[in-house]
Amino acid sequence: MRVYDAGEARAVAGRVLEDRFSLTRTDVLCEGMEKLTAAQQQELEVLTQRLERGEPIQYVLGETVFYGRRFEVAAGVLIPRPETEELCALVTTAYGAAADNIRLLDIGTGSGCIAVTLALELPHVAVTAFDISQEALIVARKNASLLNAKVTFEERNILLDTQDDGRQEAWDAIVSNPPYICRQEAKDMEVNVLNYEPHLALFVPDDDPLLFYRAIACYGRKTLRPGGHLFFEINPLYASELTAMLQQKGYDGIQMVNDQFGRQRFVVAKLNNDSFNSPSYREEQGRESI
Repeated sequence: MRVYDAGEARAVAGRVLEDRFSLTRTDVLCEGMEKLTAAQQQELEVLTQRLERGEPIQYVLGETVFYGRRFEVAAGVLIPRPETEELCALVTTAYGAAADNIRLLDIGTGSGCIAVTLALELPHVAVTAFDISQEALIVARKNASLLNAKVTFEERNILLDTQDDGRQEAWDAIVSNPPYICRQEAKDMEVNVLNYEPHLALFVPDDDPLLFYRAIACYGRKTLRPGGHLFFEINPLYASELTAMLQQKGYDGIQMVNDQFGRQRFVVAKLNNDSFNSPSYREEQGRESI
């Protein structure tokens, strides 16, 4: 099975040569390849074999560009996508002119691309990031260190976090790009994604596509400050169901935002504090589960 067509193969090869060996296309045309040492030629062969097997170039090079910055990536973290840059832009627009003492949480941080980007773009905002994966947190902490971003990282499982342990958390915003692809959608996905990217960060059960969104909405209702916001990257297939769930959980002012390709890709929701006094809310509090 061919992994790349001819044009893609040239682009991938050019990126590897430039990023790893500092060889431009002009260098290659001018016999620059002959200047590679034996060790470099051997490294190039190994990299080529990995690419031919379908491994994403971001993992082969160990890095990718996100929001104009280089982030390290490894097999245990999801490769940051351009759509997630748009999610960061939504948050920076919302809080760019905000006062100090703003606290923001990124749930499911992965490589740390969202948390680090927001910490750098919004230096007046205190950023915390959760992830269940120790492997991902190692990469995220390294990216924060390399880019001089001040982020507090914590190993937390949002599906089990019922906020009953006495911690006092108050967030102005919770941002998340959680797993949102149902297993039944895997048949339509690229092989290099399925074979190499972490399924923990990709998939949710077919019978519960809102699993993480519901858990985060419940957590947010307990920990968001009055008027706090949720910012989600979403699966467009379940946009209507997500809106209904958020309304039922006490959020309003729900906005669907399209990505650059015109797909419903983001949701912004505000916590409606008036809903806390309603009989339906008090009843649900007594039986709430994610």
